[in-house]
Amino acid sequence: MILVTGGAGFIGSNFVLDWLATRDEPVLNLDKLTYAGNLENLQGLEGDGRHVFVQGDIGDTELMDHLLASHRPRAVLNFAAESHVDRSIRGPEAFFQTNVQGTLRLLQSVREYWSRLEGPQRQGFRFLQVSTDEVYGSLAPDEPAFSELHRIEPNSPYSASKAASDHLVRAWHHTYGLPVLTTHCSNNYGPFHFPEKLIPLMIVNALGGKPLPLYGDGRQVRDWLYVKDHCSAICRVLEAGRVGDTYNIGGWNEKPNVEIVEVICDLLDELRPRSDGVSYRSQIAFVSDRPGHDRRYAIDARKIEKELGWRPAESFETGIRKTVRWYLSNAGWVSRVQSGAYREWMQAQYAAPAAAETLRQ
Repeated sequence: MILVTGGAGFIGSNFVLDWLATRDEPVLNLDKLTYAGNLENLQGLEGDGRHVFVQGDIGDTELMDHLLASHRPRAVLNFAAESHVDRSIRGPEAFFQTNVQGTLRLLQSVREYWSRLEGPQRQGFRFLQVSTDEVYGSLAPDEPAFSELHRIEPNSPYSASKAASDHLVRAWHHTYGLPVLTTHCSNNYGPFHFPEKLIPLMIVNALGGKPLPLYGDGRQVRDWLYVKDHCSAICRVLEAGRVGDTYNIGGWNEKPNVEIVEVICDLLDELRPRSDGVSYRSQIAFVSDRPGHDRRYAIDARKIEKELGWRPAESFETGIRKTVRWYLSNAGWVSRVQSGAYREWMQAQYAAPAAAETLRQ
């Protein structure tokens, strides 16, 4: 059995679904079920005895000790995190509580559990930390992409909290010998993505006839990774990654945000055209930029390809088409995750900086 924390969130639920679609090894799935954790993501596993779900917090030491002792997993994969930059700017404390204090307590429980293992169980055990390229900071337009040797230079409360948790994982390996692996991924997109992030937000707002808010000039560059490619890379790192090492996972898809939104609009024009015949591009609106907004992220994923033979299966063109189709086919899921609290947060986030101008075709 493996233990997955944060397994009802966007990336975690995709990982659990893909794992059980290709393997018989059971999953113990722990999730606190905050606003972005959604058991509906895992509805397809209802009645599947290989999936054991527990609602709980990685910072609950008593619970973690009990779960580890009773289920005896061979690996722990830590997806659990507060992960939205805008939310971290408005309320940083929750990010440090979960991402730093929670990871610290989880590591303590895992170390105690691992120290009692013997023989092949002890040798084969792994703790895998799922992290982000945002810990590396921001790149200038002509700088080389982030490699695993790039300096850690976080620029937001979110990325600072993730950098801190990554340092804890590294320290627990070097101080206590805990067999760890760390991955840094680029921007994920795909099914079950909570609609506060760029791609799902644009799809949902476009279909709802709302403005499509782009920060600043919309030229911020990100590397985009289809979530199921990310999941396959994590499986490969868990299977064959070098203990104590870090692997960058990217999609080889550097694109400015405005181009991403234009592609989404064009796909919706094709797949679900507006009744008035006007392009969805007419809804694009520029809003005041995010404080401390990183200009460019880019992942150099040559190490994982060279050492572990992994490359993404999806291009951006194939992945974004699959994503748009998924949201068109799952309007009920979108409606149910947009709770009153979420709507209030979105209004506070985007209503204040009113659209400064509308993009002309």
